[in-house]
Amino acid sequence: MVQPMLQVDGVTMKFGSLVANNRVTFHVNKGEIVGLIGPNGAGKTTLFNCISGFYTPTEGRVVFRGTDITGMKPHLICKLGLTRTFQIVKPLKEMTVKENIMTGAFLHVNTRREAEESADEILEMTHLHDKRDQLAGSLTIADKKRLEVARALATRPDMLMLDEPMAGLNQTEVKEVMELCVSLKENGLTLMIVEHIMEGIMPIADRVVVLNAGEKIAEDVPEVVVNDENVIKAYLGERYHAQSKKS
Repeated sequence: MVQPMLQVDGVTMKFGSLVANNRVTFHVNKGEIVGLIGPNGAGKTTLFNCISGFYTPTEGRVVFRGTDITGMKPHLICKLGLTRTFQIVKPLKEMTVKENIMTGAFLHVNTRREAEESADEILEMTHLHDKRDQLAGSLTIADKKRLEVARALATRPDMLMLDEPMAGLNQTEVKEVMELCVSLKENGLTLMIVEHIMEGIMPIADRVVVLNAGEKIAEDVPEVVVNDENVIKAYLGERYHAQSKKS
């Protein structure tokens, strides 16, 4: 049996009496795009933080490519090949787009020349090459989100976790993010994506995990999830369910 790239096993995260995640279990296979969805306050970002080392789970464990990374420091997890972006993008505003990407590259390279070569490849991949010399602080929100992905890619991940990469974008920009995610998958990357824009995540996800009030209430292919009564009631609503039926 092929070992999953990521295994989340019974992860519980408590803040005092508040249970943000409760015995959440799922896996991500190599080469998949897995969506993580659910209403606000469902525990999605908390779970991302538990996986990426920003929180140590109260219970349970996280295994990445056979290594138990539960509670490991974020930079060490990143070195192992698991990288994440953040919901609120914070580029290094006074540095250029290329320089921002180079900061990620220094995780694995030692010279400026190597970092520049790595950044140049990623600028092309993420369609930011024409903005390479622009100060990051002057970018549009769509380009800042693209830069967030580019900087994460510079760390050479095997798995990339994206926290709401489509939030605040218009339809054209959402489509561009979708295309980028599919392109990254085609180039061998594994992705896990937290997203509220269902029209953006459902068409590209291989599987979807649904959280509600900190607990997993569903996990399946998108076509099954959108017809799950618990998911419709807790999150999607009848409107999206009806729209998905038509499409």
